[in-house]
Amino acid sequence: MRIGIIGAGQLGRMMALSGIPLGLQFTMYDRSAEVPGAAVAPIVTGAFDDLRALARFARGVDVMTFDWENVPVASVRAVEKIAPVWPPPRALAIGQDRLREKRLFQRLGIPVAPYAAVNDWHGLQRAIASLGTPGILKTLRLGYDGKGQSPLRQPADAAAAWRQLGGQPLLYERFVRFTREVSLIAARDQGGRIACYPLAENVHELGILAQTRAPFSDAGLQRAAERQAKRLLVELRYVGVLCVEYFVDRGRLVANELAPRVHNSGHWTIEGAETSQFENHIRAIAGMPLGSTRARGHAVMVNLIGRLPPAGKLLGIPGLHWHDYGKSPRPGRKLGHLTQVCATRRDCDRAAAAMRRIAGRRRTTESPLC
Repeated sequence: MRIGIIGAGQLGRMMALSGIPLGLQFTMYDRSAEVPGAAVAPIVTGAFDDLRALARFARGVDVMTFDWENVPVASVRAVEKIAPVWPPPRALAIGQDRLREKRLFQRLGIPVAPYAAVNDWHGLQRAIASLGTPGILKTLRLGYDGKGQSPLRQPADAAAAWRQLGGQPLLYERFVRFTREVSLIAARDQGGRIACYPLAENVHELGILAQTRAPFSDAGLQRAAERQAKRLLVELRYVGVLCVEYFVDRGRLVANELAPRVHNSGHWTIEGAETSQFENHIRAIAGMPLGSTRARGHAVMVNLIGRLPPAGKLLGIPGLHWHDYGKSPRPGRKLGHLTQVCATRRDCDRAAAAMRRIAGRRRTTESPLC
C-alpha cells in the first residue's frame, strides 16, 4: 500500500517514519521539495489549490491524509473522488473555522468559553459589552501557534485589536481563567473502534506549545475527555487521529479547539506510549487495527523553537530522545523536540527543567493574558 500525505512538514515525516516498519510506502505533496518529509519519502511539488497536480498525485497512491489543517477543503474534496482521504473533508472544514468548531462542540454538549461572532467594528463593541473583558479576538481561519489572535485586557484594547485583525470574519471569546491546559489524542479506525491516549498537560509560550507532560492523571477529567472525543469521532465519521485541546476551569473541561490530524501535544507518544499517535493514525487510514495507547511511564516533551541548541550536552542526558526536523532557524518556528520517559511525575519535572536550562529556555508562561 502506498499512502499519500498532503503536506510534507515534520508531521508528515513522522507519519512516514512510523509506517515504514509496517511495510507501507509513502509519497508526499507540498509546495516545495525542501521540506522535512523529503528525508523519508518522494516529494511531488505543486500548489495546494492546483487540482490537476493533486489529481496526478492522488492517482499514484491508495489512500491519502494530510499533515496541515489549512489545506483547501475544495482540493481535498476533489481528490477524494480519486482515492480515499482520511480524516474526512468535513472534519478538515470544521477544523478550519473556529465558529463552526464552537457550534459543533455546543451541539454535542461539549462546554466552550462564551463567545460571539464578529463581522465589523460595531459587532466587536457589542461582543465586548455582552461578554466583558479580558477576552481574545481571533480570526475564524488560518490561526495557529498564536497567529490570528489579539488579547483584550480591557475595553480600551479593542481599537488596537481591530487594527490588527479587522476586515475579516472574527470571533470574540471571553478569557477562561484556567488552572492548566490539557489535550486528548484519540484515534478511530475504519471499523469504528476508538482508542484514547492519557490526557497530556501543556504549557505555551507566546501562543506556541513549549512543553507537554503526560499522563495528566485525573480519572474524572480523563473519562469526560474520552466521552467528548468519542462523540466527535462518531459524529464526524472520523478515521485517523484527532486532538482536542482543553482548558481546565474549576475542575471541568472547557474545549478550546480541535485539530483533525496528528498533533504536537502527542509527540510524547513516540517514546512514551506503546503505540505512537503517528503509527495509530497510519494504522487507521490503512485499514489496520489500532495499537495500544497505554503510557510506558511518565513522559515530558520540550519543543525546540526558533533555534536548535548544541546537541552535545543534551544527548549526554541518559534516556533523552532528540528529534531534529531538518528545518532552517526562524523566530517562532518549531525546529525539533526533546522527549524523556521517566519513572515518576517528579522525575519528569526535573528532566524538563534540565532540558529547558540546557536548551536556553528557563521560563514558561501559562497564558498570553497573565
